[in-house]
Amino acid sequence: MEEPRIIEASPTPPAAPKRSLWGAFFLALVVAALNVGLWAFINRPVNIANWEGKVEGFAFSAFQRYQSPLRDNYPSDDELAADLRIIADHGKRVRTYSSLESAAIPRLARDLGLNVMAGAWLDRRLEHNELELAAAISAAARWPNIDRVMIGNETMLRDDLTVAQMIDYLDRARAAIRQPVSTAEPAHIWKKYPELVEHVDFITVHLLPYWEGVARKDAINAALFNYRELQTLYPNKKVVIGEVGWPSYGDRKMFAVPTLSEEAHFIRDWLNVARDLNLDYYLMEAFDQPWKEEAEGRAGAYWGIFGADRLPKFKMIGPVIEDSNWPWKAFAASALAFLPMLWFAWQFARFRTAGKLFMLALIQLSAGVLVWSITVPYTFYLDPVDWAMLIVLLPAQLAIIGILLINAFEFTEVIWLRTWLRKFGLLTPAPDERQPFVSIHLACCNEPPEMVILTLDSLAALDYENFEVLVIDNNTKNEAVWKPVEEHCEKLGPKFRFFHLNPWPGFKAGALNFGLKETDPRAEVIAAVDADYAVRADWLKALTGYFHDPKVAVVQCPQAHRDWEHNSFRRMTNWEYDGFFRIGMHHRNERNAIIQHGTMTMVRREALERTGSWSEWTICEDAELGLRLMQEGMDLVYVDEVMGRGLTPADFTAYKSQRYRWAFGAMQILKARWSWLTRKGPLSAGQRFHFLTGWFSWFADALHLVFTTMALFWTALMLGLPKYFNLPLQLFLVPIMGFFISKAVFGIALYRVRVPCSWKDTIMASIASMALSHAIARGIFMGLAKKKGEFVRTAKSRRIGKRPSAFSSVREELLMFVALMLAIAGMAVFYGFQYVEGELWMIVLAAQAIPYVSALIGAWIAHRSGENAG
Repeated sequence: MEEPRIIEASPTPPAAPKRSLWGAFFLALVVAALNVGLWAFINRPVNIANWEGKVEGFAFSAFQRYQSPLRDNYPSDDELAADLRIIADHGKRVRTYSSLESAAIPRLARDLGLNVMAGAWLDRRLEHNELELAAAISAAARWPNIDRVMIGNETMLRDDLTVAQMIDYLDRARAAIRQPVSTAEPAHIWKKYPELVEHVDFITVHLLPYWEGVARKDAINAALFNYRELQTLYPNKKVVIGEVGWPSYGDRKMFAVPTLSEEAHFIRDWLNVARDLNLDYYLMEAFDQPWKEEAEGRAGAYWGIFGADRLPKFKMIGPVIEDSNWPWKAFAASALAFLPMLWFAWQFARFRTAGKLFMLALIQLSAGVLVWSITVPYTFYLDPVDWAMLIVLLPAQLAIIGILLINAFEFTEVIWLRTWLRKFGLLTPAPDERQPFVSIHLACCNEPPEMVILTLDSLAALDYENFEVLVIDNNTKNEAVWKPVEEHCEKLGPKFRFFHLNPWPGFKAGALNFGLKETDPRAEVIAAVDADYAVRADWLKALTGYFHDPKVAVVQCPQAHRDWEHNSFRRMTNWEYDGFFRIGMHHRNERNAIIQHGTMTMVRREALERTGSWSEWTICEDAELGLRLMQEGMDLVYVDEVMGRGLTPADFTAYKSQRYRWAFGAMQILKARWSWLTRKGPLSAGQRFHFLTGWFSWFADALHLVFTTMALFWTALMLGLPKYFNLPLQLFLVPIMGFFISKAVFGIALYRVRVPCSWKDTIMASIASMALSHAIARGIFMGLAKKKGEFVRTAKSRRIGKRPSAFSSVREELLMFVALMLAIAGMAVFYGFQYVEGELWMIVLAAQAIPYVSALIGAWIAHRSGENAG
């Protein structure tokens, strides 16, 4: 038996630091200013060589924001004319890609003094190719401002035609067209098919270092290298650069990063180099073309010098800013966060300054993420699939932010609180202090008799005079299990009474209510203890003194365990439980909002009976009783002193079923007591906060299951229908990754500060906690969907003949893990590692797999530790 640790109780809270509105205002203002500074740093001006003059030529796709040739939606002549006027103000020539589409371009360009390199689009549609060729020949004959003709664009790169077919089209075009004729391909195609060179009047090369994964700082040299290599290989042919440019957004290609500042840097550097070297080129391209994302990936939409709104994306003179709208976004984020930050800094003046600044920074960061997410449609070209993802993920992001802030509040209070306002320890009883009569109730169902007898012996050794023990065995059918307990109660004397109920409704609450009716009339306090607990001799003597205060309805001690030190599974679960009682219960106790649990708890009998006894409609009758007593305005005292030790769950099945029951019961309580928790009433704001948000971490597990299912579904669609389903935007993925990382950091940091275990035990406790995610999620959903649940007792020892399979308890988790691994493998094969979004998506899938891996690890450790050893 442990030696009692006598601690003087401090029921009178210490004086809190004086609140200062001006001090809170100053802290909020500092964080808001830092937020603006962060936005300014991210969008700091980039100094680039200036460009003055006209561009030699622009590649010109004329489609407006919501137009697409893939859907036969073409610009009008007025729209073409407006675009060409913009080009004429900044350039000398345009290059088109089709002579059938937008046939008015040469005429409109002539009126503006623009020369045209007219294109004929060739692909595998041979009849269509004939129409394109005829249209190009006709346009070249009709419009004198067509100074070059391009037969095909990257046709050989796409492998749409054979070399012989391509040569035939070129020869026919050259025979019918007086202007110089070429076809456009990247440099490696010209080197691969040198025979093409003999059938063109000049070589048209595409120099797009981004697609080759070249870093922007090396991109111009890489482009010039390819250009000069063609000049060396084919000295008798003029080389025209048909496309050269850089995208402002898209997927990272190895070392190539597509950003607005990188595009501006490349374009302005290129224009200066091209002028110095007298290069013949067409910038890729005049206007952003959102429709190209469907065919070319995300970057395909962002090659324009002008956006799809026809406004310049960057200036040609002076510094370039990545997001020119950042000041109002920064102000909006600061304004959104300011009042919450001011309130927090004022309300929690008792936190250390570092803690207040940490929490304010998280509030500000959350506001910044929201502003960032809401403005995505104004910054990027979202297709219907992107919009669908935004609509789904924005509420999820709000939930993630809420859960993160709630966890951060617990982290901040535990780490940076100066002193606990509600600090309770063991009382030092006066020698002549009156001992209230205590009725100890032990409800059991099909428990091993030797385990119950150990508990009874510890109760018989209590250093207390006025108590009785009622053992209520309910629904144990095997007489060999309950009869030895009955016989042992007889041996222990008149203080111990045994009742066998079969059948009996109401699960554990029903048994406890029966015991309440059989309780000695002298009893003032009801104490509940589980059938596996060995209690300290001073349990009652040390704690009953709290009931001299008429406001105290409950005195609660932490759960604790024994016989775990040399069993790996019991060890990891012991420390997992310990975290809640050393962290969460301290946090909740500060606002008189502890979770009452059904062992090592004492309840004022009058309050229990007056408020309706134990609730048989929920399978978490203990937590519901605590909330009900708070609703009555009474105090619940948490004494962080181990007054007894029980056994951890015997195996992983029992461990999971217990947490499932808690989650299911929590939802029953949430539904039934919703009005208490959401309306102003007897419950304080702090109590409502803890009972609403205390289960949010479990909602995070439910959200995890939803997100995992959606992620698997989305991955299947991306792999099966890549034409219609793209990689999620990087902007959506970064906050999700931040959430995973933050939760892990908060949990481990709190353990290291508050729980006296080793690093290894911390990691193993984290694995045990994550291993329960799927069971909790199921409990949440079933508890929301169903009204009644079945109370499944938590087995503390096993009596089975055949040892179960290691993973029989985690079949669903194993299935989810396999599905996620297949999804990651499919992503790696299909997308490889060339896209940042693809890599992030694989990381997200891997992160989603962590709880399922943890469940497999937990099940294996339980199996190896001897699940049936008892």
